[in-house]
Amino acid sequence: MRQSDVPAFDELLRGARHTAVHLEMRDVYGVGDEAEGFTEFERSGRVDLDPDAAFWRGWTPLVREAVGRGVVMRRARIVSEPVTDYIRYEHALTPVNVALGESVRWLPRRQASDIALPGNDFWVFDGRLVQFNHFTGDGDWDDPKHSMSEDPAVVELCSSAFEAVWDRGIPHEQYTV
Repeated sequence: MRQSDVPAFDELLRGARHTAVHLEMRDVYGVGDEAEGFTEFERSGRVDLDPDAAFWRGWTPLVREAVGRGVVMRRARIVSEPVTDYIRYEHALTPVNVALGESVRWLPRRQASDIALPGNDFWVFDGRLVQFNHFTGDGDWDDPKHSMSEDPAVVELCSSAFEAVWDRGIPHEQYTV
């Protein structure tokens, strides 16, 4: 599929009818829209937990709308321990994801050694298509940022990887960093 044919994430989520699952596997992300918040967290230990704040403006309405339609949203994160400062930041922000209706679990990387994992973070929508997220080595968005597959074998690999991580994962409320 050509990059120009890959739908935007918000379009994919709006098209989901039943499920949207996300697997994150990096210990550091460096995307520009998080830089200011991460810098503030490193300096003060504080994050913005107001789901209606500018920081969340692009995410909050999408999740509220999807969850409101009955879409079950789950997110799993594989993390190295001890965790990086970025993962501490992500963990501190996660109460907003949970409050919006996402379920989130964390899996220490050493407990994922026997799980077949795709090479990139991804979303699976309704068990029928995968959107891969592409990052540079320092965690910023790569070009292209996304690719997509509806190949049943790829969808099954990603779905089974997600479920294996989810089954072993620690619910957000119980995972400490």
